[in-house]
Amino acid sequence: MKIRLVTLLVLLGGLLLSATTVSAQETESYSQAKPEDMQWFRDAKFGLFIHWGPVSLKGTEIGWSRGGERRGIKGVGPIPVEEYDNLYKKFNPVKFNAKEWVQIAKDAGMKYLVFTSKHHDGFSMFDSKLTDHKITNSPFKRDVVAELAKACHEGGLKLGFYYSPVDWYHPDYRTENHKRYIEFLHGQIRELCTNYGQLDVMWFDSLGGTAEDWDSKNMFKMIRELQPHIIINDRAGLPADFGTPEQEIGKFQTDRAWESCITIGKQWAWKPADEIKSVSECVHTLVRCAGGDGNLLFNVGPMPDGRIEPRQVVRLRKMGEFLNQCGESIYGTRGGPFPPDSWGASTHKDNKIYVHVLNWESDKLVLPPIKRRIVKNSILNGGVCFVKQTAEGIEISTREPNKKKIDTVIVLELDGPAADAMK
Repeated sequence: MKIRLVTLLVLLGGLLLSATTVSAQETESYSQAKPEDMQWFRDAKFGLFIHWGPVSLKGTEIGWSRGGERRGIKGVGPIPVEEYDNLYKKFNPVKFNAKEWVQIAKDAGMKYLVFTSKHHDGFSMFDSKLTDHKITNSPFKRDVVAELAKACHEGGLKLGFYYSPVDWYHPDYRTENHKRYIEFLHGQIRELCTNYGQLDVMWFDSLGGTAEDWDSKNMFKMIRELQPHIIINDRAGLPADFGTPEQEIGKFQTDRAWESCITIGKQWAWKPADEIKSVSECVHTLVRCAGGDGNLLFNVGPMPDGRIEPRQVVRLRKMGEFLNQCGESIYGTRGGPFPPDSWGASTHKDNKIYVHVLNWESDKLVLPPIKRRIVKNSILNGGVCFVKQTAEGIEISTREPNKKKIDTVIVLELDGPAADAMK
């Protein structure tokens, strides 16, 4: 096992910062991003999550399929630890092309990308100076994180790094030497925040660990000093900037940003012949997230050769086709005013309400009354609808040919801001 000692440079730099006691006032200033730094995230709605590593050679789940001891949590994976930890010695994804990945995300209509820099298995997909257990020591030798960061910056995608503070490989993790592991953890976070240009999202995954487990207050202070405009998720023991419901659509919530992380198939990492979602399921997942006032971080697991599986690419590009036609009803909107229901969801922006009818349960859709008057209506993706507004509610109907297979997006234009229509 070849985890290097933390270098003198890191000890004298970032780790001295981590050892500093954070005052209550400093904690408050570093605990949350500024509202203006959250705005792009609120507007973006849709991002690409990527789980990838040497485990793709086996087609099993990243991290969780590793055998051996899982300090801090029960369970043992099916792949013997000696085999799992040495998969990187055979990992040579020669067809990896960061620009292609970024283009696929853009074709899907995604506005940001979050990549697994290190999962629970402890393998670093970047050229960390603090460990030998890393991608640049594989036959591939290249720094995947560096290439993705460059492609995102050049392609205009916001960039995020997933990083697991959990580390079943590191010898000091959750032992009597855990403080030494925290030095390693903070050192790697410093590398990610220093060596790859502007970073927009730090996405932790700590399996319920506390802020004390990771010294998160000092870690957040370091991160925000190095990347002043970054936003951070809620999985390092602190509420931070946004919630992260997993494999489910978040509840209707307008007072705090949230993002559902959901797989396109059944597994986070690549799985041969995985059962992937239909085009309708993909679009409906996005619409229901937006209608609940949240984001969708949609996950793919690239194959061992470095390509995103063609079946998954087809699904993503179909989502992009929908957004090319109906993007104004998703991007830059807020959820509501009508909470998501069995019929679908709604979003709003300026003086317009977008009613996404995903399921016509009868000849007409009946919605609650609003305080604004509807002055105009249309179907965003083609056709004519009929809208009747009374004190008791709103009735919407259209002829059968106008009902879209995936989503009939009805636009209600109001006589004033839609944000206060339900107040």
